[in-house]
Amino acid sequence: MFLETVAEEDATGAIAEVYRKEKAHAGFVPDSARCMTTRPDLLPLFDAFFDGVRGGFSLGAREWCLVTFIAAKHIRSTYCATVYSQRLTTLLGSKEAVLAIHRDYRNAGLPDKDVAMLAYAEKVATEAHAIREADIDRLRAVGFTDRQICDIALCVSFRCFISKFVDAVGAVPEPAFVDADATFREAMTVGRSLKRG
Repeated sequence: MFLETVAEEDATGAIAEVYRKEKAHAGFVPDSARCMTTRPDLLPLFDAFFDGVRGGFSLGAREWCLVTFIAAKHIRSTYCATVYSQRLTTLLGSKEAVLAIHRDYRNAGLPDKDVAMLAYAEKVATEAHAIREADIDRLRAVGFTDRQICDIALCVSFRCFISKFVDAVGAVPEPAFVDADATFREAMTVGRSLKRG
């Protein structure tokens, strides 16, 4: 990373607590958490916000990961595309399914409802200013509630924030998140190089 951050061994108080939570989940403290400690009050604020956004999400883990993955691709976040490609591989059962979605989610064998959700997610990520009520009506027509539509928009917008911040301070995915397969790894490198430094 480009900025000075709080090392795990130096963490105290609320930062140490978040670090413990991250380590319990991932086995290590990822750069995506550590990068928020240049300003020490930020990580606890972000952690509480993330827990609230994710905890209240009205769709499932699969939808969260699909929306996040498509958003990460379009905002060119290698960090988030890499992390969420791993999670999607687990949820969908194969890297081939993830690569198909990455190439063209409209022709990846997804249900129509997923395609509509991802089309909306893509538009939020790339041109939210162009969204019209007709876009919302298309989501309602395939069965999404207004609460779910709100959550899709929130999930994408949240990803835009975190991905841009992580890139802006030079965070890079940890080796544990990076796939050993060169073709898959290259496909997930949608922005910043995986090289550290």
